Amino acid sequence: MGFRIERGVVARLVIDRAAKRNALTRAMWAELPGLLAGLAVDDDVRVLLVTGDGPSFSAGADIRELITGDDPADPMAELRASNLRAQAALREFPKPTVAVVRGHCIGGGLEIAVNCDFRFVAPDASFGVTPARIGVVYPPDAIKVLLDLVGPATTKYLLFSGELLTADEALLKGLVDRVADDPMAAAEVFAATLVSRSQLTIRSAKESVNALLSGADADAAAVRRYRETIASGELAEGIQAFTEKRAPRFR
Repeated sequence: MGFRIERGVVARLVIDRAAKRNALTRAMWAELPGLLAGLAVDDDVRVLLVTGDGPSFSAGADIRELITGDDPADPMAELRASNLRAQAALREFPKPTVAVVRGHCIGGGLEIAVNCDFRFVAPDASFGVTPARIGVVYPPDAIKVLLDLVGPATTKYLLFSGELLTADEALLKGLVDRVADDPMAAAEVFAATLVSRSQLTIRSAKESVNALLSGADADAAAVRRYRETIASGELAEGIQAFTEKRAPRFR
């Protein structure tokens, strides 16, 4: 078992290894980009909820695999490469993503959560990055995601100490977006709102944010999306719906 996909307009990607608190194996990291690519081209999918089976989101990478690579000089090389590819695939997924978190969200689990667009969490959720506890040098690409989200002080706190944040502490520091007794129900309500909006607008906004964070040129893609909203009739429909005081009927 690795991941389970539940398809629909609001699809779910479930980390499916509850017996091991959804610890992430090397094979799971390698599998994730392909699963996301399949969901990205599924026109029925408008929003993706990412969650864990059972009481935990994910307790992190499977520690037993950390230094089992073939190169004795760099036994984590293959795992690190798969991990970074998976993080990038999730970060660049073209549709909105919401991590729905219960219980532990640590190490690799937190990497999955912070590469989603939003994080809706239960009061029992806990968050941490623990490389300092075992002597792992954290990759700069993974650090940048945290840095962009919570700033240098919280990033350093998490990486230096390996201590865990509670859900309320994570909310205060901007690591999560909402704490709810039933985070899945809250995420589904939010997802329904996103489904009702212009998908071209949402996709353009996500592309622009990602480009600006990476230092890339955001203007060319935004201009293409703007022209697409005109050619597809979405802009005209949105304006007409507003003037007629009704919900828009976007394609």
